[in-house]
Amino acid sequence: MLEAEGVDFDASGAADEAQHVRTEDLRANLEERGVIEMLPKRAWLVRGSSVDGHDLVPVWRQDEYASLRASKLREVGPGISRPDLKTLVDEDYSQTSYAAKAAKLDEFHAFLSRMQVDDMVATTSQGKLYLGRIIGAAEYRKSSDGLSNSRRAVDWAPEGFDYGELASEIKARLQVQYDVVEMTQQLDLLEEMLAVAPAVSEDETPPVVVRELTLPDATDELAERLNVDRAWLQECIDLLRDRPQLIFYGPPGTGKTFIAQHLAAHMGGDNVRLVQFHPGYSYEDFFEGYRPLEEGGFKLKPGPLRKTVDAARESPSTPYFLIIDEINRGNLAKIFGELYFLLEYRSQNVDLLYATDDDIGFTLPENVFVIGTMNTADRSIALVDAAMRRRFAFVALHPSEPPISDVLRRWLAAFEHDLGVADLLDELNRRIEDEDFKIGPSYFMRRAVHEPGGLERAWRTAILPLLEEHHYGEDVDVRARYGLDAIRARVAGRASSGGSERSGGEPTDTA
Repeated sequence: MLEAEGVDFDASGAADEAQHVRTEDLRANLEERGVIEMLPKRAWLVRGSSVDGHDLVPVWRQDEYASLRASKLREVGPGISRPDLKTLVDEDYSQTSYAAKAAKLDEFHAFLSRMQVDDMVATTSQGKLYLGRIIGAAEYRKSSDGLSNSRRAVDWAPEGFDYGELASEIKARLQVQYDVVEMTQQLDLLEEMLAVAPAVSEDETPPVVVRELTLPDATDELAERLNVDRAWLQECIDLLRDRPQLIFYGPPGTGKTFIAQHLAAHMGGDNVRLVQFHPGYSYEDFFEGYRPLEEGGFKLKPGPLRKTVDAARESPSTPYFLIIDEINRGNLAKIFGELYFLLEYRSQNVDLLYATDDDIGFTLPENVFVIGTMNTADRSIALVDAAMRRRFAFVALHPSEPPISDVLRRWLAAFEHDLGVADLLDELNRRIEDEDFKIGPSYFMRRAVHEPGGLERAWRTAILPLLEEHHYGEDVDVRARYGLDAIRARVAGRASSGGSERSGGEPTDTA
């Protein structure tokens, strides 16, 4: 259908960028044609606290207006259509980059045409948020200093709101670094704030409407699904509430990724993204980087973290999760780059590696949570970058310690399999001296293992090869020490002696 309308596609199926229709273009077109109804009221943020180093907000509030600099834009009447305005912007700002012109077109069109009388307007100055209502159409006034050529009359409320006491959803929207930002999604919060503003005296703190970012508590259902205690899961959630970065570490097969995925889904629903690090993984893969186009040239493409952040900004009260599987397999300093800083200081800005001339800083939203997994058999925690260790909470998952020590028995009981398999795993791990190479329960949590011959096959093809690699170059008879028959004999010996043999540590024989 699009091709019939003249849209060109390349061999890979991508449309020509020159025919790209921006969201605002489509919205305006549909509103003009009556396909969708215009919203009865919108809310807008207009910045005026730093216009060529000048804070215009005190003058705005005194003289009851808001303005845009629009220093190069010729005199334009209110209500101009977006296509007509685009022609003027392209001409008047011909020396400006494509991205900057697109941003100015959005800002000018919003200020001149999309804003309507009775819409709410917000601005910030000296640590306060000020609210008002638009009471007039856009007008052109050539200012002597060139700082406020395009104006709208505004009835400003007398009181401001301390920035630090604003709802997190509003603060997140204020982080968007453009001169005009639509805040219609926060309109109900702003309306409630404006309703109480006139009644607030100078020595009182205004009530703040807050939509809290919350992580739900652990449930019995989640604990049963993961075969662990609810209290342990709750501790993990509490750790994320305190510090939004967490790493599960331990030997292979302890369910690190499985627990991370289900825990994230419990708290974030569908807002979960998973990526796996490896030695060739880079900053460009993880956050953003330039990628070649088939037709030639390069384009800045977002990675999983950038996509997660962009989605999280649209809904600040909703948690978003990024799971990084095998986080220690990548070069963490190379992959995270300047983002290291933001893991610890979420409210601060940093300049990005591929920042354009329109970027003035990037922040990591408070509603982005990172859960990593780390196989200690691959690399010790001690070798992980110290800066990374300082920014994450670490939770151990070891086969011989709770909660993992009970997982297999719970699973076997739930599916009515032989509980003796858990005894075999316990005995096997007693004979493995290195904690980081003990065997996790997930190797035995597959139905095929509990079919005739399945346990022997799994032991021969999955368990023994791991232990042979662990003892490579050592004078150890792996099959004699860890073979299924040897382990069964040890378990039978414990049973016959009433469990009087040593229950932990090194085995009593040296076979």
